[in-house]
Amino acid sequence: MKWQQIDKTKIIKKIASNVVAIRKEKGITQSELARLTDKDRQNIHKFEKAQTNPSIEYLIEIANALEINLTEILK
Repeated sequence: MKWQQIDKTKIIKKIASNVVAIRKEKGITQSELARLTDKDRQNIHKFEKAQTNPSIEYLIEIANALEINLTEILK
């Protein structure tokens, strides 16, 4: 089996897309998510546009705020 290099940008975009979908499904705005995570709305916006590289701690905070398992974000 040939090893493939991981495309970091593609993964970050997929994670961001998952968060947007889950957030909208739960009826939570970016502003509400920012409040729940103690971040500013612009920070959430940049994350959802895949303009930042989130830490695992950041992703855990998002998952906790959305009341989901981290694995749902990483699917």
